[in-house]
Amino acid sequence: MSNRCPHRIVALSETASTNADAMRLALVGEELPLWVTARRQTSGRGRAGRTWVSLESNLHASYGMRTDAPIATAGQLALVAGVALSEAVQTIAAAQSLTGLRLKWPNDLLIGGAKLGGILVETTPAKQSSGFIAVIGFGLNIAACPPDLEAACLTQLGVNTDVANALEALDDTLERWLNIWNAGAGFSRIREAWLARCGPLGESIGVQGQHGPLKGTFEGLDAQGALLAGIDGRLQTITYGDVRLIAPMRTDGSL
Repeated sequence: MSNRCPHRIVALSETASTNADAMRLALVGEELPLWVTARRQTSGRGRAGRTWVSLESNLHASYGMRTDAPIATAGQLALVAGVALSEAVQTIAAAQSLTGLRLKWPNDLLIGGAKLGGILVETTPAKQSSGFIAVIGFGLNIAACPPDLEAACLTQLGVNTDVANALEALDDTLERWLNIWNAGAGFSRIREAWLARCGPLGESIGVQGQHGPLKGTFEGLDAQGALLAGIDGRLQTITYGDVRLIAPMRTDGSL
C-alpha cells in the first residue's frame, strides 16, 4: 500500500488484530499517532469480544493516539470515529448519492439496515502522564462482505475505490473531527454531527443491555453521548448495549 496519509502507517500483510498491534506499539513507546493496517486479520474483534470477519480487499485499520482528555470521555471517541467514517465514505462516493447511509449507536455505519462498517475503540491510561492512549479500529466493507450476514459493500453500491483511497479519506476526516472534539471540549459539535447522520427520533429499536433485552424508541443522545431511549413510557439513559433496528430503512430510503 502506498502511503498517501500524513500519519505513519504500519502496513501488514496479515495479523491477528490491528487493534492489538496498534496498542502494543503505543505501549512500547512508538510515536503517535499512527495507523496499523492489514490485508487480512485472523482474529479481528468487534464489541463485546465478538469476531469481526476480515475479508481481503476491505479496510482493516487501527489508529493509535494519545490524548490529555479525561478517561471519562473515552466513550465519545466511538461517536467521533463514526462521524469521520461516514464523512469519509461520502467523500469516496463523491457526487454519487448513497441513500440510507446512516450511523447506529454506538459504533456501526449502515446503508439502510445492512452493515457497511464498524468501529472498535480500546483505551488504557497513559503512563507517567495525564490522559489516556486510545486505539480506534475501523472495518469498512469495500469490495466484499460476509455472505451469511446482513452486510453491504461499496462495490455493490456502485462506488469504485480501494483500500488506499479509503484510508486516505478516513485519515483526513478523522484528524479533522478529532480536532473538533478537542479532548472532549468540543463534544457538543460531535453530538450534533452524529445526530445529523443517524436515524429519526422515535425509531423503533431493541437494546440488548446489561440487564437483558429491552424494546423502545430512539430518542437521541445525552450531553455525554449515551443513548436516550423511550422504554415503557420513560426516557432511559443507556451507556452500554447493542442496538437493533426493528424496522430499518432499505437502501432506497423506504421502510
